[in-house]
Amino acid sequence: MKQTVAAYIAKTLEQAGVKRIWGVTGDSLNGLSDSLNRMGTIDWMPTRHEEVAAFAAGAEAQLTGELAVCAGSCGPGNLHLINGLFDCHRNHVPVLAIAAHIPSSEIGSGYFQETHPQELFRECSHYCELVSSPEQIPQVLAIAMRKAVINRGVSVVVLPGDVALKAAPESASSHWYHAPLPLVTPPEEELKKLAQLLRYSSNIALMCGSGCAGAHKELVEFAAKLKAPVVHALRGKEHVEYDNPYDVGMTGLIGFSSGFHTMMNADTLVLLGTQFPYRAFYPTDAKIIQIDINPGSIGAHSKVDMALVGDIKSTLSALLPHLEEKTDRKFLDTALEHYRDARKGLDDLAKPSDKTIHPQYLAQRISHFADDDAIFTCDVGTPTVWAARYLQMNGKRRLLGSFNHGSMANAMPQAIGAKATAPNRQVVAMCGDGGFSMLMGDFLSLAQMKLPVKIVIFNNSVLGFVAMEMKAGGYLTDGTELHDTNFARIAEACGIKGIRVESAAEVDEALQTAFSTDGPVLVDVVVAKEELAIPPQIKLEQAKGFSLYMLRAIISGRGDEVIELAKTNWLR
Repeated sequence: MKQTVAAYIAKTLEQAGVKRIWGVTGDSLNGLSDSLNRMGTIDWMPTRHEEVAAFAAGAEAQLTGELAVCAGSCGPGNLHLINGLFDCHRNHVPVLAIAAHIPSSEIGSGYFQETHPQELFRECSHYCELVSSPEQIPQVLAIAMRKAVINRGVSVVVLPGDVALKAAPESASSHWYHAPLPLVTPPEEELKKLAQLLRYSSNIALMCGSGCAGAHKELVEFAAKLKAPVVHALRGKEHVEYDNPYDVGMTGLIGFSSGFHTMMNADTLVLLGTQFPYRAFYPTDAKIIQIDINPGSIGAHSKVDMALVGDIKSTLSALLPHLEEKTDRKFLDTALEHYRDARKGLDDLAKPSDKTIHPQYLAQRISHFADDDAIFTCDVGTPTVWAARYLQMNGKRRLLGSFNHGSMANAMPQAIGAKATAPNRQVVAMCGDGGFSMLMGDFLSLAQMKLPVKIVIFNNSVLGFVAMEMKAGGYLTDGTELHDTNFARIAEACGIKGIRVESAAEVDEALQTAFSTDGPVLVDVVVAKEELAIPPQIKLEQAKGFSLYMLRAIISGRGDEVIELAKTNWLR
């Protein structure tokens, strides 16, 4: 019996080391589903929503660095993949999406569930092609897989259900070989030029992102030679912050004042593997040097005086011998002292209260009780703020989130993908009540797959970060209120252990119980509703906006909201 196109795809994915495919099945995926069942070597991971499938595949790819796969049935099925695939693509992780399509003879006729996937997915992929005949599949699949892996992003293969069931070409043999990616180092002359520039710079600061993964040793040596404080972006936290005597915290909207002032007071700023997007947080008078593996990132968010293309580890290794070690520590010591003060200020906000549960305290206790090699996921919004400020990284822990795309509802889906990928590691999802409820249907998937994920909900009954942005702009927070929901009861109804926490005295016991329980657990923690995440610098327009918000709240009869805000943040 001749192998079908679907069987060819399944065998090729198996050879590439794919262990699972995430998705929601449908009749246009019957060929693929049947092939997977016959092979028995690739697991079908059934989700309730295709967006969750894409997020889960992205988490798998981010943890392993290898190709992960998701699939959606024709029309609305694969359309649901798009938001998750945007996140994968912007996170630069290798994901292949199989987008099933309507019968090939009906394309263009306005058929039931017809869309044009090759157009819809174009913006969130490096490669997106329609397979209209079996003869195409060997080259289209190979190109898609290689582009996803080499370019670190999404590829999409659009496959009509009838084509999937046709016989693959007799000459097509399932064979996959992935050559290791090359290390990229700038030319020697450019390295010498950079070393000379740094030699005559006095106040040097480093800004480090996720491109510094695997380069911790070289980065610390670089900072030591230059006596340069190290500021990290959110995506650089897990790779840069730990065991680093030069780290002075984050900058940006959710960063530390120490990180902000270090960059602003530098006369030379070196950007290492970061796409930090906020122009307002870059110094205007400093020389800016950027080193990045991606030429397209150079100068994307700030002016650049010198640029080198290369991976951070190889580039720093080649650069270090050319550097003269500096002896003046004044700029570094000032930045470190500022960091100690900023860190103490943040830690002071993370103390227990007999009146309310501050989310800072909850995040700190999560970090304290979690395993040394735990994988954390955090929802966009205030859970990301608390994760960034209070989770302690150590070189073994991981932190996943929607840090570039900024999508709500990412934490639980990414935790599902992480736990399936790393079954022997603890996985903790730090969810907002808004984010969790948006894709809550896949809480049932977690139960069905029996994945022992620990979900902690920061339940403040509001879209917290959105409300803060509205207050800073001088607007009333209409539309941000959420119904006060007991998620622990919902968990119990789904067959998952649920724990409700309403006082700070209960936090430690609840987390210890959750983390020591074998199966999945949901911890529903009622945290302070009006907690503010103060940015590292408050601008005049923000202060004016906040004053205007308080005035409008009082005039609108919502003075109790202003009083609660003061009690939560300033009258502790």
